[in-house]
Amino acid sequence: MQRYAFFLRKVGWGLGTVCFVLVLNFFLFRVLPGDPARAGVRDPRLSPQAQEAIRTRFGLDRPLINCLESLNPLRSGPCFTNPLDTQFFRYLANLFRGELGFSYQNSQPVAQILGERLGNTVLLLGAGQVLAILLGVALGTAAAWKADTRIDHAALVLSLLAWSLPTFWLGMVLLVWGSSLGLPIGGLRTPGLGAEGWARWVDLARHLVLPTLTQTLVFMAEYMLIMRSSLLEVLAQPYILTARAKGLGTFQILRDHALRNAALPLVTLVALNLGLTVAGAIQIEAVFSWPGLGLATFEAVTRRDYPLLQGVFLLLALGVVGANLAAELLYSCLDPRVREE
Repeated sequence: MQRYAFFLRKVGWGLGTVCFVLVLNFFLFRVLPGDPARAGVRDPRLSPQAQEAIRTRFGLDRPLINCLESLNPLRSGPCFTNPLDTQFFRYLANLFRGELGFSYQNSQPVAQILGERLGNTVLLLGAGQVLAILLGVALGTAAAWKADTRIDHAALVLSLLAWSLPTFWLGMVLLVWGSSLGLPIGGLRTPGLGAEGWARWVDLARHLVLPTLTQTLVFMAEYMLIMRSSLLEVLAQPYILTARAKGLGTFQILRDHALRNAALPLVTLVALNLGLTVAGAIQIEAVFSWPGLGLATFEAVTRRDYPLLQGVFLLLALGVVGANLAAELLYSCLDPRVREE
């Protein structure tokens, strides 16, 4: 019963967070300066009538929410008599029907754009995060077991150096380095290659090398430092000394006694980093022209593409909320004392 109460409480908090995100998702991007009807348009011949037609086509001529005209800089008329005939309530109605709207600049459904870009981002983030976790845990474990040795000192220096580097700067350095080695420096595939079968996957893997390496280096350092600190604390516990006194080997102590308890902070950190990697993905995808959600977000911000921004933000927010919920449930399995709080 206590387990079910813990589960329902966490799910309730997750649903409440999603409801808050739905409201914030609408108003957040509309405080940005600029006119979506002219964003990205460099044609000086665009007449005021054409701009007003664009606003009418995408519903930008309607108030944000009834009787709050001061929030909408594009309209100065009276409030609409129908409180449901506003941008906010239409946004909610379309959202509950599964419609995310049409992109202002691409004139395509936002859901279609997100579907095309999501797989590329998952591929990039998945590869980078898996490598960062594996290398970070391995280096952190080695550094903690060999504390105050050259291995520990070298791992600390390299990790702190990698963690302090700006993501975009590290990406540009690796871009220059990779170009000298003949690696692709941008995009998802080589234009005009027309490869099929294994050649197509090899080409994709070559394009993944530099952006994946950038993300791996940044997050591996953080995982290594957290794992080292947590494992040092665990290794100082009396039951580890007892295990050594029983004659257990290093691998047995780490596998059966130390790593499970030391991994608790790492589980939380991995879930939180799902949100932080969004910012990193924007920078990485912009540097390497990777056609994912990060690059779509960058383009949408520069063009004031509200529907696309709302769709990306909502998708990422739901992913972060879901990842944090999964982390808390997993944490409760690893440490049953959490359910008693």
